[in-house]
Amino acid sequence: MAIRIDDSKKLFTLQTKNTTYQMQVGKCDVLLHLYYGKKVENDNLDYLIKPCDRGFSGNPCEAGDERGYSLDTLPQEFSGYGTSDFRLNSVAVSGENGSLSADFRYVSHMILDKKHEIPAMPSLYDNGSEAQTLAVVLEDKAAKLRVTLYYSVFEELDVITRAADITYLGEQEAVISKAMSLCLDLPYGNYDMLHFYGRHAMERQLERTPLMHGTRAIGSKRGASSHHHNPFVILCEREASEDYGECYGAALVYSGNFTAEVEVDQVDQTRFVMGIGSEYFSWTLKKNEVFHMPEAVLSYTDKGFTALSHIFHRAFRHNLCRGDYKLKRRPILINNWEATYFDFNKDKLVEIAKTAAELGVEMLVMDDGWFGKRDNDVSGLGDWFVNEKKLGSTLKELVDEVNGQGLKFGIWFEPEMISEDSELYKEHPEWVLRVPNKLPDRSRFQLVLDMSRDDVRDYLFASISSVLDSANIEYIKWDMNRSMSDVYSNALPAEKQGEASHRYMLGLYDLLEKITSKYPHVLLEGCSGGGGRFDAGMLYYSPQIWCSDNTDAIERIKIQYGTSFAYPISSVGSHVSASPNHQTGRHTPLKTRGVVAMAGSFGYELDLSKMTEEEKVCVKEQIEDFKKYYDVIQDGNYYRLTNPFENHYFSAWQFVSEDRSKALFNIVVTHVEGNARAVHCKLKGLNETSLYRINDRIYTGSALMHAGFVVDKEWSDYPAEQYYIEEVEKR
Repeated sequence: MAIRIDDSKKLFTLQTKNTTYQMQVGKCDVLLHLYYGKKVENDNLDYLIKPCDRGFSGNPCEAGDERGYSLDTLPQEFSGYGTSDFRLNSVAVSGENGSLSADFRYVSHMILDKKHEIPAMPSLYDNGSEAQTLAVVLEDKAAKLRVTLYYSVFEELDVITRAADITYLGEQEAVISKAMSLCLDLPYGNYDMLHFYGRHAMERQLERTPLMHGTRAIGSKRGASSHHHNPFVILCEREASEDYGECYGAALVYSGNFTAEVEVDQVDQTRFVMGIGSEYFSWTLKKNEVFHMPEAVLSYTDKGFTALSHIFHRAFRHNLCRGDYKLKRRPILINNWEATYFDFNKDKLVEIAKTAAELGVEMLVMDDGWFGKRDNDVSGLGDWFVNEKKLGSTLKELVDEVNGQGLKFGIWFEPEMISEDSELYKEHPEWVLRVPNKLPDRSRFQLVLDMSRDDVRDYLFASISSVLDSANIEYIKWDMNRSMSDVYSNALPAEKQGEASHRYMLGLYDLLEKITSKYPHVLLEGCSGGGGRFDAGMLYYSPQIWCSDNTDAIERIKIQYGTSFAYPISSVGSHVSASPNHQTGRHTPLKTRGVVAMAGSFGYELDLSKMTEEEKVCVKEQIEDFKKYYDVIQDGNYYRLTNPFENHYFSAWQFVSEDRSKALFNIVVTHVEGNARAVHCKLKGLNETSLYRINDRIYTGSALMHAGFVVDKEWSDYPAEQYYIEEVEKR
């Protein structure tokens, strides 16, 4: 059993294949955290808690004269506020008397032989008898609040999910101002924190810092998880590396404002909390109303970052992504954006499709500019009807011609945004997020539609459906190109404006659920100016997300490196673009651009008419190679062989099939030197005793992993190589 309960000791033990998570109802009915780490069999770990009387750490009255029993030092599963625990809190709620104090004590528990589902929000799902759930009920009787904690255990995945509900039991109202889905106390150990910061066109840059005494926080107030911080964090021991060391990973299945906070307290204990962003947030509950917090996905390994990444990759790919393209091969596409920008019509697109088909491309995606009055980025958003005058045809006529070339057809939308210069804004100015009597901030000349409103979502669902029903459209790129400011909903009273951001996310999830349910055959790719909403919440609806608007192959190495710590390769939207690159002006070989883009869903974003015949031959070869290597790239295990933030000479990564019979070794020289050193790299993930072929030579797995492999020397800017590795004999 994944969940074991000893009622006599009030002990709860959660077991996965390789980990143990244990908690206990202690004195005063406080739910204490005992242990999370490497698997421990059939043991009560309450001996790990050693109460000690510490000055200025107070005691619950129920503890009597036991001055060592203090909420300020005890490891807990859900920390309160306004008690003697002065560390990070999980929740803040103002009740009938205005007090923010929240002190939750154990009431009951139950086991569910299924995965806990969160109403109206994305979460991991059970494919059939994969998960058990422990629900633990806590109450603050004075504040008339009930919290139900949900621990869903995926035994084979080595994953535990955390979620919580708050129910108000009083007669009047309660206002929540902080709600953290995850509280993890680590009583022992010195940890580093890994997080993934960035900016537009430079997302998910790895930063590793030792935790200090006090609090460290990351998060987003931008209305989306953002380019700037990602809702995925790793806490690891100081010596942890790719292949060694204790690591705790936590991902929030949420796409809006979030907070992740870590505190090291007076006795070197570490507390980590994660949930909805608490700044500007509030939520009003009436009697018996329930507030559902988003899910956090938690995993532990003592085998380093690579093993932790493999856990999250499997969980997200098999138990979070959905739809026809969950595991199905995605079409190799070409997007017209960098080839034409807004300047296109049917004839241009059909010509691109014709050339693309000759090269082996499988889908044409029509990007921004096909709708309303949209010849630049200052008008038209919200008017989701085809500009037939600009296209010179109906959408169906265009799609039929593209299909006639043997290509599928995809289309770009930005449903959450609106231009002031649009028919929709003239008809419904009240539909935007905008503070009354105040000029709004613009970004990219656009405002934000209030997705919390039923009428807005009804309009968008009808408009998008009308477009999708009019032609054979098999792909949507769903974009969002600004951060949210002036967050004020005309549909909410003044006292509930703190709910607007979260209601926006619930509305967005509702619309995405309706679209993906009605059109399950359509591949949905998420986008927010590239990677501004690359999170687990969006993966529930879109099995791939445009990784970054920065398509420069050398910059993409760092962006895709950071992304790979949590998110599977199949989710990474990555394309070959023009050289010189449109974002950096850098010249890189077509071969190198292909090698980097193959660490993702793969496609093209350039003007094919400007390619030489030699380059077109190269594109054909890239497409053939990607198809040939597809299974090992998308279904295999991913290994980071170098850290591009430390190794400025070359970057290398590797894909290895589950049975270790095939691998693909990729390397890009990022700094070419005169009188250069040999490029030497140790491979990973192979069978030690098997024999493998690379080109025309046979190697043992142990030689490739321990002695390493030396790459053929190449001359040029940013040369790259791919080596296909195939097992020829298993010993």
